[in-house]
Amino acid sequence: QVPLEESGGGLVQDGGPLRLSCAASGRAFSTYAMAWFRQAPGKEREFVAALSRSGGVTRYAGSVKGRFTISRDSAKNTVYLQMNSLEPGDTAVYYCAARTGVFSSSIDDYLYWGQGTQVTVSS
Repeated sequence: QVPLEESGGGLVQDGGPLRLSCAASGRAFSTYAMAWFRQAPGKEREFVAALSRSGGVTRYAGSVKGRFTISRDSAKNTVYLQMNSLEPGDTAVYYCAARTGVFSSSIDDYLYWGQGTQVTVSS
């Protein structure tokens, strides 16, 4: 079990930045690949970004590449999602997820999930 807790969501203007954090409990944080997903109203949950256990390899959805950056701080058991140049289309609930093994962009590969944090981008 890996309890995950997201924070940092809120209301931001079109073009603005926001940083999300996901704090993980437990001592095995470095053994988990981490990812962010999001779900907009009326839509399915979709992949945003993923990060390897070491933090050395990342993958992004095409819609956020170049604007979002995923990173991790193993000393703090925390993964971050820095979001720049936000657009109204980025409005969604953002979820942090963890899995053992290699990182993945598939929602079905992740066993552990946070409760989500709302991000709203106003135009």
